[in-house]
Formats: sequence, structure tokens, C-alpha cells
Amino acid sequence: MLSTLLIEKIEDNAEQLTRNLVIDLKENPFTSEYHKLSPEEIRGRVYDVYHNLGEWLGSEAEGAVEARYSSLGKQRAIDAVPLSQVLYALIRTKKHLLEGIPTTGLFDSALGLYQLQEVRRLVHNFFDRAVYYTARAYERQAALHCASPVLAG
Repeated sequence: MLSTLLIEKIEDNAEQLTRNLVIDLKENPFTSEYHKLSPEEIRGRVYDVYHNLGEWLGSEAEGAVEARYSSLGKQRAIDAVPLSQVLYALIRTKKHLLEGIPTTGLFDSALGLYQLQEVRRLVHNFFDRAVYYTARAYERQAALHCASPVLAG
């Protein structure tokens, strides 16, 4: 099936997509707190999404999506990265992915165009869920931090 072939091509291009996104996040003025994170920390999370895209887009992956992005939200709250920057980083991750979808010669039929649209729909749906789980976990972690008593030294 063409959509499977397309996802495989994206997964095969995961290294380049990841490299480009890490550079973007490390240089983008809207992700200034990411400039303080190590490239390896950013790379690990991003590469997994791009390299295993087919698994992430599967309907049975909901629990994994929730766990992965809840972990991200919690960690970024602990790191004191503003939620706006965390969400913007997810937006950039999706943008790099969508722009990296190879289209040359793959979609010269109505069926091919339909499958391209289906993959794009699945990607948008995946990132919508990722944003939700990230924000929810971030807010929960931030609320715990605010509720914690301040310890005197």
C-alpha cells in the first residue's frame, strides 16, 4: 500500500529530519529554553517519533502516546521550560515531519493523493493528542510544584 510506503520513506529519513529539527529548536528564538538542553536530549525524543512513525500512528498506540507525552510534559515542567515553548517545539516537530514527506513520483493518481491526505490526517491527529497529553502532564506537575511546601534551609 502506498501510505505504508510513504511512512517507510519518512522513517528512513528520520536521521535527517531529526538533525534539522534539533538545529531549529536550538536556534529558534521561540524555543530559547531549549537552547539550554543538550542536543542529545532533544534528539532522543524526536528521532523516536520520526523513526517509528508507523507505530505511533497506529490506533493501538494511544496508551504509548499518553505515556510518552505525559513524561515529556512532566519533565519539561521540572526543567522549567515554559509550556508555550514546549508546545511550540511540538508544532515545529510536526512541521518538519509534514515538510519532509516525500512527494516526488509517489502521488500521480487520485488514490495516491488520497493516501497522502490520509497520512497527513493521521500525523495531525497524533500531534493533537501529543499536545494534549504534554500540556495535561505539564499542568499537573506545575500544580504539584506550586502545592509543595517551601523547605527552609
